[in-house]
Amino acid sequence: MKSTKLIKVWDLPLRVFHWLLVAGFFVAYLTEEELLPVHVWAGYLVLGLLIFRLVWGFVGNSYARFTNFLCSPTKSFAYLKGAVALTSKRYLGHNPAGAGMIVLLIVSLFATVISGLVVYAADQNLGPLAGMVGTSNEDFWEEVHEMAANFTLLLVVVHVVGVAFESFIHKENLAKSMWNGYKTSDDTDEDK
Repeated sequence: MKSTKLIKVWDLPLRVFHWLLVAGFFVAYLTEEELLPVHVWAGYLVLGLLIFRLVWGFVGNSYARFTNFLCSPTKSFAYLKGAVALTSKRYLGHNPAGAGMIVLLIVSLFATVISGLVVYAADQNLGPLAGMVGTSNEDFWEEVHEMAANFTLLLVVVHVVGVAFESFIHKENLAKSMWNGYKTSDDTDEDK
């Protein structure tokens, strides 16, 4: 007979980061030029949150630390293959596919924010890069910014589908656990 108990997996700073990142990205994505000041401040929020996540990946609780969940792309793909076959192992923290998604989202969001800062400096001569960026490559950086934002949106959709699928496979509500921080543990769970 398996014993089960609730375990605090996602600490408050990580959960606040996650939901603020969702809000910040969508506010920035939906405002663009029509509400440029809102767009810019949402972008700054995303940048600050990304910096926080990089730091928290080294000093946060064990489930937040990069050393406890980052893995090779081969392991992530093997996990996905098992998930499709409905044979994937359950993890209390991030599974290997989730680890890959975190890396992709962080890189894509940084590309979005940095290209946005370049566009803001070139177009408005404002922001931390003001005076350092000319207008000659503004169109290029606008394209990069738009492509990075759209790629991030695609990753978000894949992430949500993956969370729903993983919730179905392991019969648990992963979105709820990211809200309240708790997951059910039993002796068959992976440690990470």
